[in-house]
Amino acid sequence: MESQQHYSQQFSFEFFPPKTAEGTEKLKTVRSELGSLNPKYFSVTFGAGGSTQQGTFDTVIDIQKAGFDAAPHLSCIGSTEENIRHILNEYINKGINRIVALRGDMPSGAQETGEFRYANELVDFIRKETGEHFHIEVAAYPEFHPQATNANTDLQNFKRKVNAGANSAITQYFFNPDAYFRFIDECEKMELSIPVVPGIMPITNYTQLARFSDMCGAEIPRWIRKRLEGFADDRESLKAFGEDVVTDLCHQLLEAGAPGIHFYTMNQVTPTMAIWKNLGL
Repeated sequence: MESQQHYSQQFSFEFFPPKTAEGTEKLKTVRSELGSLNPKYFSVTFGAGGSTQQGTFDTVIDIQKAGFDAAPHLSCIGSTEENIRHILNEYINKGINRIVALRGDMPSGAQETGEFRYANELVDFIRKETGEHFHIEVAAYPEFHPQATNANTDLQNFKRKVNAGANSAITQYFFNPDAYFRFIDECEKMELSIPVVPGIMPITNYTQLARFSDMCGAEIPRWIRKRLEGFADDRESLKAFGEDVVTDLCHQLLEAGAPGIHFYTMNQVTPTMAIWKNLGL
């Protein structure tokens, strides 16, 4: 894990585009409170096949107007070069210079992947179209992508994204720090030296977390799963336990030299703020 230690630690927060006026107002409050922690940037997700494209754009511009750096997610599956070029130009015109480049999910019912099949093709396209304008973040999977045929294939896919021009990476969330440490060791063996920032998911709702984790291939260790199941409807005890578990995970990562933390906030302020305070950041 040595190579991660020469990066200064940075912190960032992820939002999803609100679907209602009420959600938009709530997110402004959340952004303002988390903004007081001086994050490096806020990122904003992008729906399957660009389904939240306008919402992502509007949320990003709102964040920027409030005085913060914003990083829109951009997924390429089901899209065209012309459409991606248009989105990139819109962001350049607005002064956005950071992007999270992802393969993304197929829109439901779609059969064709479109002109892009993999995230490395999107990274390569962004570099060819815009040179060094964007700091490009890509995804990393310490527990491996759910569609990867094996661990080595997944590592080679990550290497292709780095070689195409990615500047840094954010991981899928995980609860087993050894998965992250081993992933970094493998990156070092492949001489990949970009910072890989752990993505962290606060635990607030077991049913939702289990559903997300089954979809994205993130493992909830059995001991955590059993404890969460045991709380049943005792929401306060579940949140307190989740806060302890995730705080401890962050402590281990930061002390081992991880280059920062990217919090998946789910558009909520309290869980992330509690972990932040526990860490004494």
